[in-house]
Amino acid sequence: MDRSSEPGEFYLGVGVGPHPEPHPVGDQYDRELLQNGDKRNVADEFRYLTVDAIREVLATRRIPLEIAIENWQHDLNIGSLVRSANAFNVNQFHIIGNKHWNQHGALMTDKYIDIKHHQSAIEFKADCQKRALPVIGFENISGAKQIETSFLPAKCVLLFGNEGLGLSDEGFAACDEFYEIAQSGSVRSMNASVAGAIAMYAWRIQHQ
Repeated sequence: MDRSSEPGEFYLGVGVGPHPEPHPVGDQYDRELLQNGDKRNVADEFRYLTVDAIREVLATRRIPLEIAIENWQHDLNIGSLVRSANAFNVNQFHIIGNKHWNQHGALMTDKYIDIKHHQSAIEFKADCQKRALPVIGFENISGAKQIETSFLPAKCVLLFGNEGLGLSDEGFAACDEFYEIAQSGSVRSMNASVAGAIAMYAWRIQHQ
């Protein structure tokens, strides 16, 4: 059976057709989507709404958690991490280093989340200090707290390193403390997008 054209991660079979007439009225609605259908990967409550309207709703539900990642090698995992951050509706997403990042894995979810760029980890740290936000680094190092048995601060930034290289020296210096995710396999570490999703879920269990 040829399943190459069936719905999947990058060939999405989601969405709805044109809205039955009469169409709803209001600036929050996208007229083109009402007429032609809404095939975006959004929850049902956001069908036919403009991007701005969706962002306005999400802004009322943001959690105080923020996510940051270092971007030195056009990391493929950044897009996936952005997508997970959107799913948990974090307050802000920080990209440290190269301004251009691989957006493929985000699947357009970057439209609905506030993304802030920092040229360096030093600049990022200054922003966090100004807003009194502790930076929690995720690294498998001696002395790191186990996320399974330790509580994350309610308001904080979780910082992840570049895939393969981990946190840079500046990234390490920016962290107030370190957490790690317990593993029992042979691989040294899991990729940043998976670690980020696990960490966000752990935060949610603890604080929501």
